[in-house]
Amino acid sequence: MPKRILSGVRPTNKLHLGNLLGALENWKKLESAESYFMIADWHALTTEYESKIKIKETVIEVVIDFLAAGLDPNTSTIFLQSLVPEHAELALLLSIITPLSWLERNPTYKDQIKEQKGKELATHGFLGYPVLQAADILLYKANAVPVGEDQLPHLELAREIARRFNHLYRKNVFVEAEALLTKVPKLPGVDGRKMSKSYGNTIDLSDSPEEVDKKVMRMVTDPARKRREDLGHPDVCPVYYFHTIFNQKNHETVAQECRQAKRGCVECKQEMASYLVRFTKPIYERRKELERGRSKIREMLVEGSKKARSVACLTLAEAKEAVGIA
Repeated sequence: MPKRILSGVRPTNKLHLGNLLGALENWKKLESAESYFMIADWHALTTEYESKIKIKETVIEVVIDFLAAGLDPNTSTIFLQSLVPEHAELALLLSIITPLSWLERNPTYKDQIKEQKGKELATHGFLGYPVLQAADILLYKANAVPVGEDQLPHLELAREIARRFNHLYRKNVFVEAEALLTKVPKLPGVDGRKMSKSYGNTIDLSDSPEEVDKKVMRMVTDPARKRREDLGHPDVCPVYYFHTIFNQKNHETVAQECRQAKRGCVECKQEMASYLVRFTKPIYERRKELERGRSKIREMLVEGSKKARSVACLTLAEAKEAVGIA
């Protein structure tokens, strides 16, 4: 078990099932370590600076999602990036020593520009996103960061920046965090593509049981199965993938009956919806309770940010002393 971890999410929208299974469920298993979970609102601005999203309001929604999913603010430090200005100051300091070529070679940079068409992302802020991310990690001297494989290049860049700083100024100012690879199921959205807010295909943690049921019934299934009597191919069916996660005891029977055309897609969705609603309903109900105390949520976030800042300011002071500035 790592001693100290850091991870975070960008508050561009409420969280969905993909966020829950890909991040929050793994974070809960790590709360026995000293854990820092960040709402990365400055990171959100790097891609949403032109949008009309009210990030301040979305931040509270994301915190509610955190708590409804089971994160404990008494065990972990949940904080807001912009309430800890040391993130921005260290990012500036690190940007001074980070070669431009390191940022340009980042494989996710061009991929993101292609994926998020219609947005002007050829900006200093977006190119420097990994430097800010490095500052996030290095400020807390996290020795492990829970990541999926797609985030490994970002973490390796943070390690390189830490190594360069330590070489230029003083050894052991920053810790080179290790990757804590997490199992991240590639949960499909209702249209069969990767679940993503940008595709509008998500099942949100804030969805009511009725909304979850409706979304499941809209899900695409095996594209080659046109009629009830056609033999199915569960391995290419998004609904069956949900069965493997939320109906683990019976999913093999579901697959067999699908292949033999003993069950239709509608009844398969109905059964899936019943399991999924059973899973999401407690989160939805906890969320409704938490929504009644939004002012307390903000207070909790401010307190968590103060706690995070007490650590961050010490690290920044150490870094500035090593560089030779006040």
